[in-house]
Amino acid sequence: MSAVVATSEEDPALAVIRFTAELSWADAGPEVAETQVSELCMEAEEFMFRSRWLDLVSLILTSADLITSRVSEKDLECIFTVTCNLVTRVNTPDEALEMAKLISSKVVQQPTDRPALRLKILFNLYNLLENPYSRFFVYKKALDLAAGGKVAESIIPSFKNIDSFLQEWNIGKIDQRELFRSISNILKDNKSMAKDSFAFLTRYLATFSGAGEDAYTMNEAKEEAVQAIIEFVKSPDIFQCDLFDMPAVAQLEKDGKYALVYQLLKIFVTQRLDAYFDFHAANSTLLKSYGLVHEDCITKMRLMSLLDLSSHESGEIPYSLIRDTLRITDDEVEYWVVKAITSKQLDCKMDQLNQVVIVSRHTERVFGLSQWENLRLKLGAWRRNIANGISTIQANKISEGLQGMQGLAIR
Repeated sequence: MSAVVATSEEDPALAVIRFTAELSWADAGPEVAETQVSELCMEAEEFMFRSRWLDLVSLILTSADLITSRVSEKDLECIFTVTCNLVTRVNTPDEALEMAKLISSKVVQQPTDRPALRLKILFNLYNLLENPYSRFFVYKKALDLAAGGKVAESIIPSFKNIDSFLQEWNIGKIDQRELFRSISNILKDNKSMAKDSFAFLTRYLATFSGAGEDAYTMNEAKEEAVQAIIEFVKSPDIFQCDLFDMPAVAQLEKDGKYALVYQLLKIFVTQRLDAYFDFHAANSTLLKSYGLVHEDCITKMRLMSLLDLSSHESGEIPYSLIRDTLRITDDEVEYWVVKAITSKQLDCKMDQLNQVVIVSRHTERVFGLSQWENLRLKLGAWRRNIANGISTIQANKISEGLQGMQGLAIR
């Protein structure tokens, strides 16, 4: 098989044009092929002479598109490496963006054909670009390719850097919204990353402020808001959320289709087991339609109810109150307390003699604006106490120093 080879005097882009043209016209016979190849090379040279890099990229991609299925991975990578490098020759960010759009759109057209290689090409293009928005555009295309080509494992490691990427890209709310939703959907297919998927879904919903957004825009978030609620209820290890503060979720409260789903969220983050049993009695079919298992919901609601007791009983919870609230036997009380401890929702001690649980720390079921305000007040008090402590220590040291000096003077 032929390969892309540039002579010492031939520009790599021209070598790629010659290679793709010769291969695509090979079946037409030598006379036809030679004419067509010559014309394409002349056109490419004209574009290069006039610095019409976008037109040159388009020409290369059109030729390459005809032979993609017939070349080796090495040659395909070479073709796109040369093509991607053309973005470094442009004079304006806008032209680089248009070239990036053209290249990345072509790369993702067949996501299941050598997807790992295509993703590698996009990463290479990303690194060659200087304009932040161009980089964001290519990254978003890489997400689409990773999802469509089933190569998510190659892009998931980059998610830990999303916050630094966002600072670099400086993208608007709508772009952030699409980014968070794409990442959440990719992670959703990986069961071990359910918490991360939920976190990005929550960040997606947080982009809907409500103020200044029309009903149509807010309506776009309803399905994801329902999904977030169901994922929260289903998850055996997520006990805290701030969905209540989000307009995208709050709109469900009066929605004819989803009001009951909102009510379910309210039960799980603000009420106790009795409320869940009442809801289940009236809406068992609804719960099943969302894939919720009654026994799993009971387990989670028992832990959520225990957290609620921890926040309302001044640090000490009688065994009897736990028994009655969780609808369990006396012998099961300590089992559920230990379960809450091992799930890292409580730090506590069990006083078996006095039959009370002494709580030193508990997870807040809802962490919204009021919780942030309480945390701010606690931090302020802590800083004042530290400052007062330091002042006292300094005063004592000064006093001791003065006493020492007086002793020396007397002697």
